[in-house]
Amino acid sequence: MSNNYQVDHEAQTTRSCVPIASLYQPVQVGQIGSGHAGTSTFFRWPILGALLFDNESSDARDHCANERTFLSYLRLSVLMAIVSMAMTLSFHLKNQPSSLEKHIAKPLGAIFWVLAVLILAAGISNYIRTVNLYSKRAAIVQSGWRTQTILGVLSAAIFATCIVLLVINTMKDTAKALK
Repeated sequence: MSNNYQVDHEAQTTRSCVPIASLYQPVQVGQIGSGHAGTSTFFRWPILGALLFDNESSDARDHCANERTFLSYLRLSVLMAIVSMAMTLSFHLKNQPSSLEKHIAKPLGAIFWVLAVLILAAGISNYIRTVNLYSKRAAIVQSGWRTQTILGVLSAAIFATCIVLLVINTMKDTAKALK
């Protein structure tokens, strides 16, 4: 592929005009190494091209496992976003929400929305970091302090929300019993 460089003499810059189809050309990862030290394999030109790795030993299995891990993070993030929206809208099937439930719905929804974004960011960064390590033929251990911290905070938020909702339900039941 030859690049057509045009020099803009007024701005003293060089522009490269490439066809749109060249954005989707595959990138052979084994050929990236020379001259690109310190750059990310994931963000190599063409940016929309598929990364092609040599399938030696268990590489295909490892890449599939990495993609499944990313999809698990994505699924958890979407679930948390749905829970966030349900809490924010005070979604109830049988009765209207109380004033206390309406009061805590938006903060709880915001907490779960932030957690959804954090989980998605952690999944993307984990996927990109792993692809870059695969391109360097480095050994990878998926469990780290970042993953454990995010999942620990998520578990604590879910547990605390369950406690809060149980307390609100108990308060609502005692108020009905006193009437």
